[in-house]
Amino acid sequence: MIRHIVFFSAAPGVDVETVRKGLMMLAEIPHSKHFEVGRNLQTDVISPDAPDLVVYAEFEDEAALAAFKAHPTYPACTAHVRPMREMRIAADYHTDD
Repeated sequence: MIRHIVFFSAAPGVDVETVRKGLMMLAEIPHSKHFEVGRNLQTDVISPDAPDLVVYAEFEDEAALAAFKAHPTYPACTAHVRPMREMRIAADYHTDD
């Protein structure tokens, strides 16, 4: 299984909930086993500049992740959200599940 985690920060003056709703477009893509977008609680005092949102998804394998990114909703979501975000950091890793 592959876990896909992406951190986002809203651009100055942009409502975080608006960005979250934009990212939820990705939930319509059928290739993930699990998909969610959550608002960061920002309780870690060591990281005061923490991201606003976290996208978490699980995929059966690299082919499923590639199919997710190839789905037409993915570039549409990217085009919609990119102007509203300041920061984006993504990570993918294999698990033994």
